[in-house]
Amino acid sequence: MTSSAPLGLQGAYLLGERASHDELRSRLLDVAVNLLVTDGPESLTTRRIASEAGCTTTVIYTMFGNREGLAEALYLEGFERFRRFLEAVPQRRDPFDYLTALGPAYRQACLSEPGYYSLMFERAIPGFEPSERARTLARAALNILDRAIADCISAGYLVPTQPRKIADALWAAAQGAISLERAGHLRDGRTYEAVTTATICCYLAKK
Repeated sequence: MTSSAPLGLQGAYLLGERASHDELRSRLLDVAVNLLVTDGPESLTTRRIASEAGCTTTVIYTMFGNREGLAEALYLEGFERFRRFLEAVPQRRDPFDYLTALGPAYRQACLSEPGYYSLMFERAIPGFEPSERARTLARAALNILDRAIADCISAGYLVPTQPRKIADALWAAAQGAISLERAGHLRDGRTYEAVTTATICCYLAKK
């Protein structure tokens, strides 16, 4: 009968190896996005990133393939971080209260991650076009909004329609206000709150 001890040790080793890999990958992405903010897209060379992160260029090529692969990884990491911001919002007993609570969290995510925001929404890396797969995964990161809207529809707060339709309208309104705020045309979040609230009101069910 084979002992389970070696398998346990192997499993622990693999878990440790994966954690180390994920930590390094996260550090490389942080280095890259910080370079993007401080020194612009021309700074995103494998040699510069490797130097800043304290690793070899081979590591970067192994993890991301090339500059395009790194850009796509940054794009997806940005949406993943936004997803975590939204998931951190405590659930509410009332679905409409929960939906309205997601709005400020989304704005906070955008303003807290300027480097990722610029790459995700402002074409910070000239010539970079995310693949269709990346676009699909990016939109899936916001599925929490779709689910919150679906719950509001089920509860009778919003008109019966495809949740994605309302979510995309709300997303567009939010992005417009945030872009103006980031460009210095708006001084605070009052316009963001106004346009997102107005968008939701367009879909309120008549009582």
